[in-house]
Amino acid sequence: MSRVKRHTISVFVGDESGIINRIAGVFARRGYNIESLAVGLNKDKALFTIVVSGTEKVLQQVVEQLNKLVNVLKVEDLSRDPQVEREMMLVKLNVDPSTKAEIMWLVDIFRGNVVDASESSLTIEVTGDPGKIAAVQRNLAKFGIKELTRTGKIALRREKLGETAPFWNFSAASYPDLESPGPVAAVSSITRTVDESPSTMSGGDVYPVGSYDGYIMDKVLDANWGVLYDEDATGRQSHTLNILVNDAPGVLNLVTGVISRRGYNVQSLAVGPAEMEGLSRITIVIAGTDESIGKLVQQFYKLIDVHEVKDITYLPFSERELMLIKVAANPAARRDVLDIATIFRAKPVDVSDHTITLELTGDFNKLFALQTLLESYGICEVCGKDRSSGIGERIRSRFYISTWVLFALVIKAKTHNDCKGPHLVGYFSVVPRDM
Repeated sequence: MSRVKRHTISVFVGDESGIINRIAGVFARRGYNIESLAVGLNKDKALFTIVVSGTEKVLQQVVEQLNKLVNVLKVEDLSRDPQVEREMMLVKLNVDPSTKAEIMWLVDIFRGNVVDASESSLTIEVTGDPGKIAAVQRNLAKFGIKELTRTGKIALRREKLGETAPFWNFSAASYPDLESPGPVAAVSSITRTVDESPSTMSGGDVYPVGSYDGYIMDKVLDANWGVLYDEDATGRQSHTLNILVNDAPGVLNLVTGVISRRGYNVQSLAVGPAEMEGLSRITIVIAGTDESIGKLVQQFYKLIDVHEVKDITYLPFSERELMLIKVAANPAARRDVLDIATIFRAKPVDVSDHTITLELTGDFNKLFALQTLLESYGICEVCGKDRSSGIGERIRSRFYISTWVLFALVIKAKTHNDCKGPHLVGYFSVVPRDM
């Protein structure tokens, strides 16, 4: 009998309304509980990273069912190969003068960073593999954890010695954030080819949809993150919703079903453990008006497994991102790449005879600048993870607590005719909420 194992599944899809609900439904119908899920999109594509437990045979059936969905371009089980895994955890601890020195000692041992401090608390950021994150949480529990957020796992394959570097010519200029907003032509037919050339895709009883000539629409990512465009008279903008739910199979499918039935398209979504055992935190970014999102929040409250729903759009926040970037570098160029990494305080986490994988934390501009400098060497893959965002604690007449929550910001993808496959960029963010 096959053993139950934890699998990390990557699903690369064409973006369309309701795709999250259909993918989550494949797992819900088979009784799987998704341990963590992150999804982000660019203008017409999306990447799902799903962690789920199951046997090899049943997981293979799930992969086959996912491949039958319209607009699913590629499904991979990353657990089969050696990989670089990273998670981020933000934890807020109770602190006093007698315990502060020991806490800082532990932070130094685990190579964490203090991102916020007050007289009574410290907020600490730690990145690493799931085992390290669990060890940090276990060691810090004795000081009293006020709030905690763990992200889901993002992974890059480790390169094998002797293989040829997959030059995918990734360009940092592919960020849609840097492009001028405006309506674009709708995606007429997304097939299973990564170079976006037409193909006769056949998969079960589903077929590509024909083009709609003359039909255009505003893509969901045209809405700014929490800021209205001046010319947008309708009041439409991106809203970030923080939903606390029971950790049970099918809950994610219920939540996404509420969204898809009302015609909303999700800009980004992340699911991960909450600070209490038995609860999960779902954070969703949706474009809409204040009135329409308010009605959507009320619909979420009607679900039995939902404990709390908050719209955290209008809070000021600081931010932090985590990125894994794999650079094609032969022995002659390796020293130059490492020198650039040192300037940006990036850490090398994997090396082969033709690539170097770097880990970098910072704000968006810092990560973008590093990618731009490394483009000339050839970027194989970029996997961004967490943008940690939150308001700092201050002493006020009315005291409040900032709650850290996770959401997936955006995943970019770009294809080239000379590419062997899609290369992906993802960012996942953490923002605060007053309690």
